[in-house]
Amino acid sequence: MSTAILTGQPVPGSSIETDLRSLGFDVRIADRAADVGSLLAQVPGEQRVAVVDARFVGHPHALRLGLTDPRFPLAAVPGAVTAQPAARSVLTGAVDREYATTAPAVDALDDTPAGAPADHFVDRVVTALEAQGADVRRPELGSLVATVPDDPQTRNEARQAVAAVDDEAVRLKSAVKARDGFFTTFCISPYSRYIARWCARRGLTPNQVTTASLLTALIAAGSAATGTRAGFVAAGVLLIASFVLDCTDGQLARYSLQYSTLGAWLDATFDRAKEYAYYAGLALGAARGGDDVWALALGAMVLQTCRHVVDFSFNEANHDADANTSPTASLSDRLDSVGWTVWLRRMIVLPIGERWAMIAVLTALTTPRITFYALLIGCAFAATYTTAGRVLRSVTRKARRTDRAARALADLADSGPLVELVLRTARGTYRRAGVYAAAAGSVLVAGSALLWGAGWQTVLCALGYVLLSAAAVQRPLKGALDWLVPPLFRAAEYGTVLVLAAKADVNGVLPAAFGLVAAVAYHHYDTVYRIRGDAGAPPAWLVRAIGGHEGRTLLVTVLALALTASQFGVALTVLAVAVALVVLFESIRFWVSAHQGGAPAVHDEGEPA
Repeated sequence: MSTAILTGQPVPGSSIETDLRSLGFDVRIADRAADVGSLLAQVPGEQRVAVVDARFVGHPHALRLGLTDPRFPLAAVPGAVTAQPAARSVLTGAVDREYATTAPAVDALDDTPAGAPADHFVDRVVTALEAQGADVRRPELGSLVATVPDDPQTRNEARQAVAAVDDEAVRLKSAVKARDGFFTTFCISPYSRYIARWCARRGLTPNQVTTASLLTALIAAGSAATGTRAGFVAAGVLLIASFVLDCTDGQLARYSLQYSTLGAWLDATFDRAKEYAYYAGLALGAARGGDDVWALALGAMVLQTCRHVVDFSFNEANHDADANTSPTASLSDRLDSVGWTVWLRRMIVLPIGERWAMIAVLTALTTPRITFYALLIGCAFAATYTTAGRVLRSVTRKARRTDRAARALADLADSGPLVELVLRTARGTYRRAGVYAAAAGSVLVAGSALLWGAGWQTVLCALGYVLLSAAAVQRPLKGALDWLVPPLFRAAEYGTVLVLAAKADVNGVLPAAFGLVAAVAYHHYDTVYRIRGDAGAPPAWLVRAIGGHEGRTLLVTVLALALTASQFGVALTVLAVAVALVVLFESIRFWVSAHQGGAPAVHDEGEPA
């Protein structure tokens, strides 16, 4: 339960008490300004509190946006301010200081209206909070009304303004992500928002809808794994249904403001789990029909994961960079002013809506092999387009990247104990190498696997990859193109596993490699979501325990050399299970404990990828 304190008796005809109670607040009334502070002190410390002007006129959704969003410790709309437990003392102090400065005189005025112990007292408290440096969130209200009228005439005008705007229509519209792909915007969101409202009215949570989306996608993967035409058709239909639910969970979160740290993590990780499980289902279905497409499935997963790492790394590198401008960015802004180019550019990067729609249709109408070919071609074009644009932006802008950005890139690099050993041994030997060493190492190890397969030359090149990886991260990653270091490491590790598994040419090796890359990719995604949630990187013991990217790459090359092809498949399976168990245990432990410990709620709109 939360508590709202009204600064006086509500104006006759006002619905403010009813509106606050509908939002989950226990309403208390302060008859004098002096009572506001004392009533605040009586509210249990673990509760959210709000102070609301009794003369407030506005839409219930304006109050909802201002007073119930769990992401912000302090928030306000005209005539109302709220504080979560972490910011209670700040609000209480501002109330006490404001009353001590001005309210005693107001309390003594004979002409002070009953029910208005202090004229615009709440707004003055908010001004005082901001003046002392407090971060007070003021949500965008758009056409919604939130005001404190001074006289009957303006109050009547405000009520007419409230009646002129459909509160529910605004709430439904705002439930849809502001920036999304063409397919999602025009083919899914027009009706999924109503599913979100239906779920909200029945008490369903976004996490429950997210779980339903995952289960639907897993059933779709199972249908594809049957290898029958009916199974492929059912898989395509179920994949679209899963995507509808995937859109619905975010819209439900926005509609009802049910944001949480755990929910953001589930939504992000389940998206990847759904897509990659579906790839595996398609590969199994193809195998039942006598077509081995595991290499294509693994290639699609590698390409898609590397695309995401490019997105994450670029965004983190430029999150708070200074002088963040370039001619390329200016051109992009000009293109955004031409309506049709916006949608075209969003479509050609093959975001999740367009990608899943393509996969679903091709699954139902063609074969898994054709589906994977189309997916690989589309994702390769999208990756080339986006990466080229970001490289141009990076080399043409003059930006000073921060220590925070360099730390995030170092965490995303996932360097393990072998890199640490090299850096301790050769401290100060390397000059700034950054992306150039990472690129050289990636080409060296992946190229050697392609040329020699499971040979001693590949193991030697993997050792060279370790040395070059150390050179890449010895200095802070603040160079113009250093954001490419993490995706280059991902491409090297995943690509080496893919090539060596494909060259083994024995049944079972590629599925084992798929499992290993999936487990490691989960670890890398988990690192991203921790950084995005300001939770820091995974603990150092975890990175050391699973070897770091360079340790795993070297280990796989040694296993390929030392074992027969069949034994290599078994070793990859064991390695995949071991990595998955360690990573999943630590990840689930961390996110559940963060949720239970009251970590700040987040809702990452992210990229529509």
